[in-house]
Amino acid sequence: MYLRSLELLRGNIPDRDSYPFSIPAVRAGASLSFRSNVTFFVGENGSGKSTILEAIAYQCGFHTAGGGKNNYYEVDASQSALGDYIRLSWMPKISNGFFMRAETFYHFASYLDTMPEGLRHYGGRSLHEQSHGEAFLSLFNHRFGKKAIYLLDEPEAALSPARQLALLRIIKELENDAQFIIATHSPILLGYPDAQILDFDTHPIAEIRYEDTLHYILTRRFLENRYRVLEELFEED
Repeated sequence: MYLRSLELLRGNIPDRDSYPFSIPAVRAGASLSFRSNVTFFVGENGSGKSTILEAIAYQCGFHTAGGGKNNYYEVDASQSALGDYIRLSWMPKISNGFFMRAETFYHFASYLDTMPEGLRHYGGRSLHEQSHGEAFLSLFNHRFGKKAIYLLDEPEAALSPARQLALLRIIKELENDAQFIIATHSPILLGYPDAQILDFDTHPIAEIRYEDTLHYILTRRFLENRYRVLEELFEED
């Protein structure tokens, strides 16, 4: 494990009522300790998962729209709003890694097409010539290696359940020599054994058991009693 902790620099905050400091998880004084090589951020949309993950990427020197330290391309609104207001503690500090952001992955794939020599690090084929899910797996299989930190923002967005399992296998193969911090809504990914899960719906952010996550509870209830859940969902007021 490389990244040990994250601390919000409260004294530097210009306006606690403005974004991103108004996000409840941030307002509560985001302070995170990482105890595992695999950590998941969970919480509803808008809970601050992506904002903090993006801030970590910024502090690592990764492109905040997706990429590593040596990727340079322009994307609107790709700057981290929180990046200058956190402190990271490392042991040891590393500079190798990658930030994968599902919502801006298209821009990263387009950037790679302008640098054909770089495609060899991603399987040798344009990511645009593959399905979205295939392109994600090409990135995971060919770009990810040891002694690095990988920040993944909703990687399940383009992955079928089978390919989410394939991602879990990749993580397992690298876990002893790499660190993963992943923001996700996927109960499949969250099931990774002995992972640390941080709940952004709790203020301050706190660790939570897999079986206590809303993702697990709702998915299990739906699978075990689908018709009852749908009946309640569609029931008239």
